[in-house]
Amino acid sequence: MVDRITIEPGKRSGQPCIRGLRITVWDVLGWLAAGMNEEQILTDYPELEPADFRAVFDFAARMGRRIAL
Repeated sequence: MVDRITIEPGKRSGQPCIRGLRITVWDVLGWLAAGMNEEQILTDYPELEPADFRAVFDFAARMGRRIAL
C-alpha cells in the first residue's frame, strides 16, 4: 500500500500525495473528517481509486506511531 503514496519535492511542497497526483494524504483525511464518505470522494475525484483509501489509512497510522505527544 505504501507504494501508492509518493513524495516529490516540487509537488504540493513535498507533502505525501496519492500515486503522484496532486491530492495529498491530508486532503483525503480532511474530507473524511469533514463527513464525506469514500463514495462521495470518489465521485468528486474520479482519479482516485478505492484502494487509495487503504493506503491513506496505512500511511497515517504509520506516521501516527512516529509522533510522541
